Amino acid sequence: MKSNQLFVKTGLSVIGAATLLLYSCGGSENQGKTALAATNNPDIEKSSVVEKAPANTNELYAKGAEVYKQVCQACHQANGEGLPNAFPPLAKSDYLLADKVRTIKQVLKGSSGEITVNNQKFNGAMPPQNLTDEQVADVLNYVFHSWGNNGEVVTADEVKTQRGI
Repeated sequence: MKSNQLFVKTGLSVIGAATLLLYSCGGSENQGKTALAATNNPDIEKSSVVEKAPANTNELYAKGAEVYKQVCQACHQANGEGLPNAFPPLAKSDYLLADKVRTIKQVLKGSSGEITVNNQKFNGAMPPQNLTDEQVADVLNYVFHSWGNNGEVVTADEVKTQRGI
């Protein structure tokens, strides 16, 4: 069962309510009002509201943090800063945040060749990662919202779409 389905089956959980509350405090004034108003609108599916609200607590990133520790940390380091001249940083990474689809594909299919991250060139290879769609979404959401990154939300459905391409 997907986590957003759990929210629908059990109603808006405490975590979902906290996420919406935190979401309403950040971003633009209209974003918060829209998110909170949507929870009171019976015509809007609550799971879509929760899914689109950025997670703002470490608890919500626990799955992604665990995947990161097991799969990514050896190269990109615990602090996301990578290793100079070997593995690019994920922390405050212009390359990472510039193209969500490219990032999803890179995790799924790997990459090789020269890239430029934060004005530094890296020429190496990253193997494809053997992860489920949910694990890819979890780890990318963790990375996109850690170490000063302010990235987009990645869903398992987006990962599934890119896996099929």
